[in-house]
Amino acid sequence: MPEARRTTIDAGEIERFSAMAAEWWDPNGKFRPLHKFNPVRLAYIRDQVAAHFGRDARAPKPFEGLRFLDIGCGGGLLCEPMAGLGATMVGADAAETNIEVAKLHAAEAGVKIDYRATTAEALADAGEQFDVILNMEVVEHVADIGLFIGKCGEMLKPGGIMFVATINRTLKALGLAIIGAEYVLRWLPRGTHQFGKLVRPDELERALNAAGMTVTDRTGVVYNPLADRWQRSRDIDVNYMVLATKPVQ
Repeated sequence: MPEARRTTIDAGEIERFSAMAAEWWDPNGKFRPLHKFNPVRLAYIRDQVAAHFGRDARAPKPFEGLRFLDIGCGGGLLCEPMAGLGATMVGADAAETNIEVAKLHAAEAGVKIDYRATTAEALADAGEQFDVILNMEVVEHVADIGLFIGKCGEMLKPGGIMFVATINRTLKALGLAIIGAEYVLRWLPRGTHQFGKLVRPDELERALNAAGMTVTDRTGVVYNPLADRWQRSRDIDVNYMVLATKPVQ
């Protein structure tokens, strides 16, 4: 299929998340799992960015001078903390309702973020460039993973890094992330994830390599029911995060 006709957008996924947009910032609403998940991914991003760019992670604004993109940003749950750490923040989402919610919350919080209702391919084709790309819980919802990762790779500056968080396509993930989380515990609305669209680490790594990036770190994330929190783990059977770097040319 000619690239001009290809798209990363899955209309059904956009419609599903648009319908829930008003609940993005409700810690007890439909996005409660993301609010619970946020601390572990924020810590991972902060520490890895600081290490890669030689910043002090404990400084008040360790990301000053770095341009970030949060692709598939939803209501801005990652954008606002990153902006608070000093990043020049662009948040992009294909669902306009998500962007409107994000803009409103940022305005109320007094946080400066450049929110755009757009796609990865539109940003890349416009020549946008970033030091850091946050690609969190998105790849399992796009229509064309290769195109999506490829366009993200085009936007990443040489020497830049990209974070990808997603769900592995395993029977364990089917049982825990879909049947357990959506049908039994009802942490997420039914249909949030489709098993066939989940992405195995080797599939993700091939897409990243094809886009000119190399995986430099990988970690699993598991839920600790006793502590009621998510934590990093060697277990990548369900939720996992990877860090990919683009070599300096």
